[in-house]
Amino acid sequence: MKTAWITGSSGGIGKAMAMEFNRHGYFTILSARRTEILAEVQYQLPYPENSTVLVLDLIHYQQAEQWVKKALSHTGQIDILVNNGGMGHLGRVVEMALEVEEKVIQTNFWGTAALTKAMVPLMLEQGSGQIWSVASILSYFGSPKLAAYAASKFAVVGYMESLQYELRKTPVHAGILSPGFINTNVTRSSLGPDGKPIGKNSVAQEKGMLPEVLARKFYRITQKNHPPLHVVIGGYEKWAVPFKRYLPKIFFKVYGKLTDKTRGKK
Repeated sequence: MKTAWITGSSGGIGKAMAMEFNRHGYFTILSARRTEILAEVQYQLPYPENSTVLVLDLIHYQQAEQWVKKALSHTGQIDILVNNGGMGHLGRVVEMALEVEEKVIQTNFWGTAALTKAMVPLMLEQGSGQIWSVASILSYFGSPKLAAYAASKFAVVGYMESLQYELRKTPVHAGILSPGFINTNVTRSSLGPDGKPIGKNSVAQEKGMLPEVLARKFYRITQKNHPPLHVVIGGYEKWAVPFKRYLPKIFFKVYGKLTDKTRGKK
């Protein structure tokens, strides 16, 4: 039985991925910070008997090797690791507390990097495996009031792209998934300038792709003989990527006006 380990699986994208991999026969390792919520998700899995809960907090990324050992204790190998766990924030650079920005970057980037670093040697030893890191459409361009979040996702892409070169002649695949607007509560739980959850979602996310749809698309990608290195999954917003690349000055003006309307000029 193959094993899929998904961080941030207490809700949203991670929960949908866990459901999808479990439905297809993978032994599923659910990871996030809250034991009670993970237990609820495990109960909802199509085959809960083919799963386990591994509680962790990515801000304590120095414990990554211990987490990997615990994950391996169940089936002896990890076939797919999805670095999906993370956190968001919302606030201008001049108003965000530095410790909040540090927390976002430590969780999103160092949590991903440490877990990846601990897993690569083991996958090389077993002669197979996929490591996927969830970035964002904001790994292609910055966004007002999301500086630290965007920076953390830029860093994830830079780290994983560098690793892709190092693994290109090995049987281990390092992939990057950049979702667009997905209908989750990630913005609701994002931290404000004072470090407390802002408690409201963005209109764009509420109108976004259902996480179950993304999970199905992503699962099919992982089953390919030669999965892509970087995939963007979303709706119309994915066209912002080539727009920014080929028409950066126009993009800056258009995106600036758009975010003025949706987030306020302040």
